[in-house]
Amino acid sequence: MAIGIHFGKVAGSSATADALFGRSKWWGFPDMPEDLEYPEVPVRDEYVDEDGKDAVDEYDDPLTFICQIRCSDLAPLDPKGVLPHEGMLYFFGALDYFLGNLDAALSPGMGEWEAPYFKVLYSPTCDNLHTHSILYDDGSEACLPAVGLSFAPVGSMDDGFRLLGKPFFEEVQQDLPGMISLLQIDGNDDWDLRFFDCGMLNFLISPADLAARRWDAVRCYLHSA
Repeated sequence: MAIGIHFGKVAGSSATADALFGRSKWWGFPDMPEDLEYPEVPVRDEYVDEDGKDAVDEYDDPLTFICQIRCSDLAPLDPKGVLPHEGMLYFFGALDYFLGNLDAALSPGMGEWEAPYFKVLYSPTCDNLHTHSILYDDGSEACLPAVGLSFAPVGSMDDGFRLLGKPFFEEVQQDLPGMISLLQIDGNDDWDLRFFDCGMLNFLISPADLAARRWDAVRCYLHSA
């Protein structure tokens, strides 16, 4: 079983963006309860200062918010309850480099990513959410426009954007055997999202960990043909 992800209209106005509050969406900003913290990754930036001396900046950089999935939207397509049918799933990752920012401080490469470069969070409820906005220094929003989502059944090894099933690339299956692709992300020209030549990013979890709702056990793997 796998669930395909289909993209709707881009939120081109604040009214449209507000309409996606608390709903399944791609990009934009996450709507999270107070007890969930926006994930960040520590960055160590080494450089030569104006005096020609070696210098280091250390700071925490927020991960790119990828999507939030309202679990009730998946219930009609998930009769066995493989995924939760209540609450919200949130996916974050170091995607700036793959969205065209080639100078991004965080640019994990091929293969399995280290834990700081991605995060999956879960809220058991969709009540009392607030939008966690991140702004650039000039006050503009540090995100791509939000897009509404819909879902439909697809093949368990299809390419494209989907939940569940197996990773599209057999090499990923061989390196991490038996893992379920919790979320598969393909390239998309509309967003200039490219994982090298023809790559895909998979958030992976074992069947046992998924059954136990152990979101901290998720792994992340990038492969390109």
